[in-house]
Amino acid sequence: MKRTEEVYREILHQSEKGSNTLTQKAVSDKLDLSLSNVNNALAPLRRMNAISVKKMCFHVTNPKKILYHWASVRNLKKDIAYSTRAEKSVIEIEKLMPDSVVFTAYTGYRLKFKEAPADYSEIYVYSDDLNEIKRRFPESKNIPNVFVLKKDSNMDKYGKIATNASIFVDLWNLPEWYAKDFLKAMEQKWNTGIQ
Repeated sequence: MKRTEEVYREILHQSEKGSNTLTQKAVSDKLDLSLSNVNNALAPLRRMNAISVKKMCFHVTNPKKILYHWASVRNLKKDIAYSTRAEKSVIEIEKLMPDSVVFTAYTGYRLKFKEAPADYSEIYVYSDDLNEIKRRFPESKNIPNVFVLKKDSNMDKYGKIATNASIFVDLWNLPEWYAKDFLKAMEQKWNTGIQ
């Protein structure tokens, strides 16, 4: 995940919690990013009128524009650090994951909303412990169903399940046909951050 995407995740996370007025300094401090990086991340949001910039802060005026902008620039394939096949059910695979992973996509949706709008057979997680993942899920030449994405240094600040915005953006970028069922269900359930 690019550093600018970390900024989008933080803005959308704060917006979902009801904090629509933020400062670049606060975002910079939380993400351990330079102010110039935060400013660069905000530039396209300013151009598309998703935020309005004031002298000492900026205000999120359209979180949905930020969400769809992030979804369109996200390159999920580039973040895949490891993929393999595990001949187990998705629930068994999820239970075998190390505690250090952050669940996203289908599993993230199911854990967050306590349901799945369609059956799924792929597990997507963020992790920086590839040795442990490979120990539990050895390499396979078969079609992968376990995908490990690179975990950024700030991801653990949001918990064991990716933020709603991260789940949405990851689902947006998945090739499986049922990703659209999850996206549609998420848009209906998750009203707060995307109105």
